[in-house]
Amino acid sequence: MIHHNWQDRPSLKTVTCIQDKAKKYIVNNVLTVGKTYEVKNETEEFIFIIDNSGKVGGFYKYYFQVA
Repeated sequence: MIHHNWQDRPSLKTVTCIQDKAKKYIVNNVLTVGKTYEVKNETEEFIFIIDNSGKVGGFYKYYFQVA
């Protein structure tokens, strides 16, 4: 149950948002282009960050580049 304490855990790395345009989902209300986010967890396809809402959210990696 690692997801219960993601906000309190140390960050793995930082990433910068490079786009907020999505085909299926609305992400432009929780991501800001050019803003740096701390990565709390990562899988092959997704990055889990604390987004603009203050909660941990999972996003496709192609929205970000390593800062």
